[in-house]
Amino acid sequence: MTCGTVAPPPSLQPFTRHTLNCLVQNEPGVLSRVSGILAARGFNIDSLVVCATEIEDLSRMCIVLRGQDGVIEQARRQLEDLVPVWAVLDYTRTKTIERELLLAKVSILGPEYFEDQLANKGPDILPATEGVEEGSPVRQHIDNTLNAVADGHPGVSSNYRRQEGTLTPSEALRQKHTHLASINTIAQQFGGKIVDLSNDAVIVEMTGKTARVDAFLKLVRPYGILEAARSGLMVMPRAPITSPWSGMADEDVAADEVEAMDSSLLPPG
Repeated sequence: MTCGTVAPPPSLQPFTRHTLNCLVQNEPGVLSRVSGILAARGFNIDSLVVCATEIEDLSRMCIVLRGQDGVIEQARRQLEDLVPVWAVLDYTRTKTIERELLLAKVSILGPEYFEDQLANKGPDILPATEGVEEGSPVRQHIDNTLNAVADGHPGVSSNYRRQEGTLTPSEALRQKHTHLASINTIAQQFGGKIVDLSNDAVIVEMTGKTARVDAFLKLVRPYGILEAARSGLMVMPRAPITSPWSGMADEDVAADEVEAMDSSLLPPG
């Protein structure tokens, strides 16, 4: 009588956000091989940024994904086995500086005119906007914008629709000026700036942590986000400060322990 093998129980580790930093040889096909290994393990990449480094012929990949610690570690070791990959560092528990670039085109006409703007811009903003069919992503985007206005202003109905002829030309100019000033104020509070201005929209540029970029988008959504592009997360480990003086928080370092990077994992040079 033979005993069958028993499958191991599923892991109970929670799914957490991981940031992998890969140093790879700058040659064709590396990106597809790296993404192929992650796709084969069922990972959905939240963001992936590839750029040149201070070392000639080496590129840096910053990959953000979610998964269990054990599975992520297996994927990291598998990535390191690739010939063009020099090192794969996990910055999840390392103190880093995180930045993400955002370009957002925001309407200055107001949410009442948002649907008309999308329909008039056509494929320049969103594809297949003619008719704005119910249940389509475009319709959901419009409804989310109107809902954002209703959530921020008690007594405002999300089903509000603009009626023709409600504004005089002077009132329309004042409304556009007010919206422009408000969007500019919000952008300045987040360290951003307006880099382009047209007769019905502005483009705002800002950099910050992912959570800060999300917060900015939530605040400007009621005005109507016509288009948004995000670079994805870029990270760099913080340099340690060596000093004989101790600070008030130095005694709590053990409680907030952070993994240090092993310099032996880095390539020469």
